[in-house]
Amino acid sequence: MPAQRIHVIDGSSTDASLPPKRLEGKVAIVTGGARGIGKATVRFFTKHGAKVVIADIEDDTGTVLANALSPSAIYVHCDVSLEGDIENLINVTVSHYGRLDILFNNAGVLGKQSRTSKSIINFDADEFDRIMGINVRGAALGIKHAARVMVPRRSGCIISTASVAGLMGGLGPHTYTASKHAIVGLTRNTACELGRYGIRVNCISPFGVATSMLINAWRSSTCDEEEYMDLGGEEAGLDDDDDGEDDHVEKLEEVVRGLANLKGYTLKTKDIAEAAVYLASDESKYVSGHNLVVDGGYTTSKNCVGL
Repeated sequence: MPAQRIHVIDGSSTDASLPPKRLEGKVAIVTGGARGIGKATVRFFTKHGAKVVIADIEDDTGTVLANALSPSAIYVHCDVSLEGDIENLINVTVSHYGRLDILFNNAGVLGKQSRTSKSIINFDADEFDRIMGINVRGAALGIKHAARVMVPRRSGCIISTASVAGLMGGLGPHTYTASKHAIVGLTRNTACELGRYGIRVNCISPFGVATSMLINAWRSSTCDEEEYMDLGGEEAGLDDDDDGEDDHVEKLEEVVRGLANLKGYTLKTKDIAEAAVYLASDESKYVSGHNLVVDGGYTTSKNCVGL
């Protein structure tokens, strides 16, 4: 049976077989938008009708993505640990598109992953400040400046990327774990304040997604400090289009599948992007202060006995 055509008042028509664009008319910012979860979310946001500002420090990668999605996306250089960069990002967005509806605080780093660097005995205060500056300070500054333009409109949606490491111990390095716990707390607290202005604040806590950042950390986690730095440390990039080199992706995904309680599925960046679309859309208009956990039941089934 052929798809029905629905005629609207202005004389245009739309195909009833096409899914609705859930973010039509909205303007969004995605930090850390050049790779991994951020890149997947940028694509899904534009697919659903949003105009997107890609914010990152990887200028070449971010610009290529923005050009590929033009005119639905632009790129703005932004180091989220610098308030001036965040302020500029928000100002450019409002100047270019006239408004800001959605901020996705996604930029983040894992930190050093070698055996020696992960021990609390070898705690590095400078490394702690760096990671907290990106993961937590960056999210807080994003919320601050997004709220600055959302409050007068009494509307807006702010989402941050947390982690299952923000729910329980033993799933990441100490500083990374502390930073993700902080994001969950920051989400809940700012939701309390901003709700009166019609602004929703939520976060997403993924399990292990095979992004280039996590793959690099995983493959270097068995190295000593010298070997780790020879690999380029956490900054070593992979030659990847989406999520990393195929063999490393498959190995890491196999590990995650084995740990998850929910069988038959593989966690992908698109799954987190789809969660972000839900939280950014009007479908979640009464959801705020929520931590949406996307982990295949891992954190709720870890201590299951005899089931």
